[in-house]
Amino acid sequence: MSRNGKRYSDEFKEQIVKLHEMGKKVYELSDEYGISAVTIYNWIKETKPVANGEFSKKEYEKMKKELQQLRMENEILKKATAIFARKQQEK
Repeated sequence: MSRNGKRYSDEFKEQIVKLHEMGKKVYELSDEYGISAVTIYNWIKETKPVANGEFSKKEYEKMKKELQQLRMENEILKKATAIFARKQQEK
């Protein structure tokens, strides 16, 4: 979030980045939309592919969080399975 508390939708950010990709200069977009140039550069950086060329940094971070969540859920399921297996053996 920016210091002045403004939040922009993902769609708006994507439109600004697309305008930049179509040839608009960052300073033109900054003046036209009242967004700091640094913010626009950050949005551009977020959408650029990372080293492998397939995912943007934002997508990569999202997948990393999802993977961490799935690993945690998997560990919980393993422990639950072990508990249920013990209860079945006790019967």
